[in-house]
Amino acid sequence: MVKKLRVETGEKQHSLFAVDYARKIWLAGLGAFARAETEGGKLFEYLVAEGEKFEGNTRKIASARIEEIIGKLGQAKNMATGTWDKLEDVFEQRLAQALNRMGVPTTQDMEDLSSRVEALNESIKALQKH
Repeated sequence: MVKKLRVETGEKQHSLFAVDYARKIWLAGLGAFARAETEGGKLFEYLVAEGEKFEGNTRKIASARIEEIIGKLGQAKNMATGTWDKLEDVFEQRLAQALNRMGVPTTQDMEDLSSRVEALNESIKALQKH
C-alpha cells in the first residue's frame, strides 16, 4: 500500500506540475499580448519610420538611375540624329551629282536663270521707252 500511495503521489505531482506549467504558458501568452498591445503603437511607428527611410533611399536610387538612362538616351538620340543627318547629306550630294550628269538643272541654276531673265526684261523695257 505504501508503494501505491507513492505512485499516486508521484502522479499527482506530475499532474500538478503540468497544470502549473500550462498556467505559466497561458500567463506568458497573456503577457506577450499585453506587451504587444502597449508597445504595438511604438513598433508600428518605428516600422513606418523605417519604411519611409527605405522608400526615400529607393526613390533616390531610382531617380539617379532614371537620370542616367535619360542622359544615355539623349546621347544615343544625338548620335542617331548626327548619323541620320550625315546620311541625308550623302544622299543629297549623290542625288545632285546624278541629276547633274543627266543635265537636270539645280535650284541654284534655276535661280540664276530667273535673275538673268528679269535683267533681260528690264533691259527690253528700257529699250522700248527710247
